[in-house]
Order: sequence, then C-alpha cells, then structure tokens
Amino acid sequence: MKVSDILRVKGNTLYTVTPDDPLGRAVNLMAEKDIGSLVVMEHGDLVGMLTFREVIQLIVKNAGQIGTTVVRTAMDDHPLTCTSATDMDEVRRMMLDRHARYMPVMDNKMLMGVISFYDVAKAVVDSQNFENKMLKAYIRDWPAGAEEEDGKSEPNFP
Repeated sequence: MKVSDILRVKGNTLYTVTPDDPLGRAVNLMAEKDIGSLVVMEHGDLVGMLTFREVIQLIVKNAGQIGTTVVRTAMDDHPLTCTSATDMDEVRRMMLDRHARYMPVMDNKMLMGVISFYDVAKAVVDSQNFENKMLKAYIRDWPAGAEEEDGKSEPNFP
C-alpha cells in the first residue's frame, strides 16, 4: 500500500498558513476546522508544519500566552515529508522514529496533501479487515473432498 492510496480515500482538502500569519489566527483555524495541523507555505514552497504540539509548547514557554506571536516562531521548520509513492511500511517507520503525527506529502516540490498517524492506522486496519474477509471467504468455500479422514470439514494443512 502506498501513500497515494490514503490520499485517494482521504480527499485533497488542505489548510495552510504563512510563517508571518498571527499564531492566534492559525490556532483559531485549527479549532474551527477541527484539524491538528497546518501546512506552512511561503512563496509556493513548504517551509514548515504547525501542529497542536508546537502550539502547546509555545504556550507553555510563554506562560500561557500567545500574544502577537507569529506562526514562524512556533512551527517545525524541518518537517518530515514523504511522496505519494512512499510505501506505508516506510511511512509508519518514519512517523514512529520521529514521533510525527502529521506528514506532508510532496511530489516534485508540489504539496499533494497531509497524512496523519490516524490515516495510517486506519489504512492498516482497513487492509487487515479486507484480508480477513478474503481469508474467511476462502476457508468457507473450501473445495469438497478436502475433508480429513475422520469426516470433519476442516482444511487439511500440510
């Protein structure tokens, strides 16, 4: 399974801010849209990610205040990225290694979307559920004559 499979199901709605936007505006957008991250773009380029983690760290550092802080002050300016062709096993490893909950998907400097750890987990569960259904259907449709000598209708595994 590839990242493109998740993006196809997820859709392509993206929310972005610039590094010079007020952090308060970004936080309000995250709350309004019920999202955990914003892509930070400047002159058409990805320059960072703002997630609830960075917002909370800044609020704690500033004794509970956002004030006139801009996004640039709080954002992760070296976000972990992947491409549409990246394999899901690699994405899981990368996200776990860096404790990343959100990952921008870039193809040739073009932002294709953002996947979350939730999206990855859901894709894995959906894939396992499909595989389980296929295996159960295969077992249920076991060909006649495959019974064991004692007359039970169980598959005869080598």
